[in-house]
Amino acid sequence: MSFSTATIGRSILGRSSVTASAVFVLLCSWGLHAAAQPRVLTLGVHPFKPATQVVETFTPLANYLSTKIGVNVVVDVAQDYQTHIERVGSDLLDLAYMGPAPYVQLTKRYGLKRLLARQAINGHPNFHGKIVVRRDSAIQALSDLRGRRFMFGDSSSTMAHLVPRFMLNQAGLTVEDFSLVGHVNDHVNIVLAVLAGEYDAGAVKEDVFFAYEAKGLRSIATRPPVSDHVFLAGDRLDGALVDAARAALLSLDGGAQAEAVLAPIAAGLTALVPVDDKDYDSLRVILDDLERLGIKP
Repeated sequence: MSFSTATIGRSILGRSSVTASAVFVLLCSWGLHAAAQPRVLTLGVHPFKPATQVVETFTPLANYLSTKIGVNVVVDVAQDYQTHIERVGSDLLDLAYMGPAPYVQLTKRYGLKRLLARQAINGHPNFHGKIVVRRDSAIQALSDLRGRRFMFGDSSSTMAHLVPRFMLNQAGLTVEDFSLVGHVNDHVNIVLAVLAGEYDAGAVKEDVFFAYEAKGLRSIATRPPVSDHVFLAGDRLDGALVDAARAALLSLDGGAQAEAVLAPIAAGLTALVPVDDKDYDSLRVILDDLERLGIKP
């Protein structure tokens, strides 16, 4: 049975021992308590795929969290990576999913956030990036890329821009050495551009490479592992809900439910594991080296 504030007020006023002012205080207190309870939480995600696909990808997880923590969770997709970082840093989101480099940028600009979990692909909480070409390409090594057309991802993408820039620099290459440089948000679009022959090479995360390897893709370089994507909570979220969200995410550790909820996010993702800010220190070294070279997201 539910009651409106008016019904409660009439009921209380019917008792002669309670004054109108007391009723007012009680109702205000009740109203503030009700207002303090969040009705909807936002799970923010960067646009590593077209927005409609990102929503579809994360909806099973949002539904799972809604059930586990007792508050409705909806997926919110930023228009680009930098906007996502700014929204997380400005506490416009309750929960967020972030790539490693955007997370490092976030902490540098806005300070630490409360971490919840990081993803583990096939049991590994670290992942690699690949520089790829068509299988029939004459390109065999990074040094062969000079004068070629290269496709990157978003400027803030870990494995589609920043880490590949580091790899190329170590091989003595800069973007000025390419005949054409392109940028797109979606890793899949990078692969498709390479397979179609529009670009000679591109940079993607390894799960995308493995998904398209059989279609004619070949890797010419692999970056040592970097700590994988992370879930975190915004500062405005109540501590009890943060704890509940963390527990719900960490309980996704194998099994049919974990696979159903997590597999849409990334191939081979069947578990979320504990995370610490220091897990991203090796990436911080790479990004600092890039910044000294004048390469920023």
